[in-house]
Amino acid sequence: MKVLVIGGGGREHAIIKKLKQNKRISNIYAAPGNGGISKDAECVNIGACDIDKMVKFCVERQIDLAVVAPDDPLVLGMVDALNEQGIKTFGPNKAAAILEGSKVFSKDLMQKYQIPTAKYAVFSHADEAISYILEQNTYPTVIKADGLALGKGVIIAENYDQACYAVNSIMNDKMFGESGNQIVVEEFLTGPEVSVLSFCDGKTIVPMISSMDHKRALNGDKGLNTGGMGTIAPNPYYTKEVAKECMETIFVPTMEAMNQEGRTFQGCIFFGLMITPNGPKVIEYNCRFGDPETQVVLPLLKTDLLDIFEAINQQRLGELSIEFEENRFAACVIAASSGYPQSYPKGIEIHGLDEDGQLEQAVIYHAGTALEDGVFQTSGGRVLGVTQTGDTLQQALEKAYHAIKEIQFDGMQYRTDIGKRALEK
Repeated sequence: MKVLVIGGGGREHAIIKKLKQNKRISNIYAAPGNGGISKDAECVNIGACDIDKMVKFCVERQIDLAVVAPDDPLVLGMVDALNEQGIKTFGPNKAAAILEGSKVFSKDLMQKYQIPTAKYAVFSHADEAISYILEQNTYPTVIKADGLALGKGVIIAENYDQACYAVNSIMNDKMFGESGNQIVVEEFLTGPEVSVLSFCDGKTIVPMISSMDHKRALNGDKGLNTGGMGTIAPNPYYTKEVAKECMETIFVPTMEAMNQEGRTFQGCIFFGLMITPNGPKVIEYNCRFGDPETQVVLPLLKTDLLDIFEAINQQRLGELSIEFEENRFAACVIAASSGYPQSYPKGIEIHGLDEDGQLEQAVIYHAGTALEDGVFQTSGGRVLGVTQTGDTLQQALEKAYHAIKEIQFDGMQYRTDIGKRALEK
């Protein structure tokens, strides 16, 4: 089989490394891939959102399965374009990808089908949003851009001035472009956050092992929101009781709601959850594997990933038994560029990795790297994900932190408290 993985980050590297374990796959391509991915797949210089070129490549190379990993091409309808040419895919079509593509759609869906989430209101004009915030007068308050914003389209305002600034920045100054034409203002929920990725074929939904992301740039959950500075799995706050409640009140109802709307979802639904004093509630949906959650979830997956992708494609997920490593833990620490998540330099040489971009004592998932004349360089904000597994979370974290100390590049930053909350549970 020939498989194409679309995207070029740490999530895609984790998917590719997992797919490589299947002997039926003869060729793995990545478009566009990155420096580290080039050691595990043949990288093709096509942008992840270039639908026409991607379709042409798949037809010419007779690709058997295209895995559309990032949100942008999914929301743009890449799956639809590939399917029209008879190319099998993993990922939701455009109609289903709206679950992530529009915060307004997803909030309205939850309200309509009584799926637990935060109270909210939708606005198309900044002055109306500001009047509503003033009237509510409860802080913190959460302000979200409707569309995609690289995982950064959420601002938590601690007071009225911050809220006004956020609304104006998103709606009038267009800090997230057209994604900010509408906004959602919602109540601030409290409790432990849990990420649950789930395989879904429209008939069956199978949650994967839970994880805990760390979104803020600095230790102690301080600093700016990022795409994620590290993650651990499983999440200790996601107990069997919570899992059962989520299945009954959130996971299955979401799949069924999408079916009712004529938007059958086939792919991976990411549930961003808050375990509130009033039970689990949905903070957000994503229509794809999370990053960096994938880097701790897939290392613990025992069932073959290609078999799962094919079962979803054929709507026979219910026939498959999906297993994860029991009593094993995984931790991923992100090494990021200086200045991330704002502006940062590129092209800085990375020291400490072997010729394959790896380390003996950990799995290195490349997120933002380039390979120039045999030398790995930085090419993104999040550069590397250093991942380890262990019999305890403490062991997995110690091994990951021991490994990250072997890597150096100018301005490298990482959090030193990944998993701390989970260890204190």
